[in-house]
Amino acid sequence: MYFKLRTIGSLEDLLKFNSLTSIFQKDKALSISCQLELAKLNNNNSYYLEELINDKQLEKPKYIWFIRSLTFLAVASILVVFFYPVIGLLLIPILAINMVFHYKNKHSVAYYLNGVNQLSRGLKVSKNLSSNSEIAAHFKDTSFIKKIKSIKFKSEFIAFEKNISNEFLFAFWFLFELIKILFNVEYLVFYSFLNSISKERQSIENMFLFIGEIDAAISTASLKSSNLKICTPTFNNTNELNVEEIYHPLIADCISNNVHLAEKSMLLTGSNMSGKTTFIRIIAVNSILAQTLHFCFADVYSAPFYKVYSSIRITDDLLENTSYYLQEVLTVKELIDASNDKNPCLFVLDEIFKGTNTVERISGGKAILSYLNKKQHTVFVSTHDIELTELLQKEEYELFHFSEHIENNELFFDHKIKMGKLQTRNAIKILELYKYPSEIIVDAKNIETTYYS
Repeated sequence: MYFKLRTIGSLEDLLKFNSLTSIFQKDKALSISCQLELAKLNNNNSYYLEELINDKQLEKPKYIWFIRSLTFLAVASILVVFFYPVIGLLLIPILAINMVFHYKNKHSVAYYLNGVNQLSRGLKVSKNLSSNSEIAAHFKDTSFIKKIKSIKFKSEFIAFEKNISNEFLFAFWFLFELIKILFNVEYLVFYSFLNSISKERQSIENMFLFIGEIDAAISTASLKSSNLKICTPTFNNTNELNVEEIYHPLIADCISNNVHLAEKSMLLTGSNMSGKTTFIRIIAVNSILAQTLHFCFADVYSAPFYKVYSSIRITDDLLENTSYYLQEVLTVKELIDASNDKNPCLFVLDEIFKGTNTVERISGGKAILSYLNKKQHTVFVSTHDIELTELLQKEEYELFHFSEHIENNELFFDHKIKMGKLQTRNAIKILELYKYPSEIIVDAKNIETTYYS
């Protein structure tokens, strides 16, 4: 799910995922049975499975031939001892040498033990999940199960030691350990297993994705079946965005809004705390949900199939010696580079260049916002700079704003988006409401009247 919410793929992949989600949405019994299967993987060892896929595997030691020779000598000695009992004495030094190699290799085995154990569990769960005809029909190719099954014995052999839980098995383990040492069984099986892992790495990754896709689909189906107000998005090729009663799912009693843009972008102004940043987040979040999980928190969502880019939460980085302004410059540069994409992009920016002075913020911001607003793209930008409204209205930007009203020395926000340019300011009024000294308020109002009226 984490990966899905951060990776916008193709429309074809999205619709395929939606069809899997629909299977679980319609069949509650199947959803519950699959959740019970997935619960078997619910432990911290799950993280180690990924290491089998992406970590560089240990290389087979160059002296493996010597290990095989010792194994051959051990087998030969046992066969010959029935005819020449004195040969049995040869087993003592062989056992001693093998013991050194065996326990030296234990560290390597221990490193893989959790991942190997989880691989065995993952294989069993995958087999059970794919036994359902609808799931099997959806994925079509589950050949990875058969390929991983070919290394099942090796993985369970290595993981056996981790599964010992009673005294009887411990006694058996002790005898088994002696046999493994004498014939270098664990050593040879372990490196044979690593070789199989390298060969079947793609199959293990396919199993990982198979389980993850089902898990994400069940979660999405559960959310779609909840009491939350959601809709199924539609996508167009006309660069037209239309949303009705769109809202943020994490805000209690969130005020919903409607917006319609036809081949235009949005310049959003508003008073402090009025909801500008929240609204552009709402648009970004729902666009991502539409294109990753195929639903939105709205009554209607219709838009192009966007690639989504944002510049909202930017901070300086002391470790990288990067100031706020430089960090913003680097972030916005990524958006500028992305604007050369011929596919539709959604650019979401909050208070562009607020880390610099007013003159350069407005001039630089205007130039960048004009550049980003190419025919196939849509830009949502919030700002306090009223000057930008005059400059960008001619650049295919639609003006919207949020406002407030004051009653009995209290600020009230309706959080409803309105068309047009903001006509009011409230920053100094907020200082006054929070009992700043009167000298500050008077001085601020005088400066406002003298220089900005």
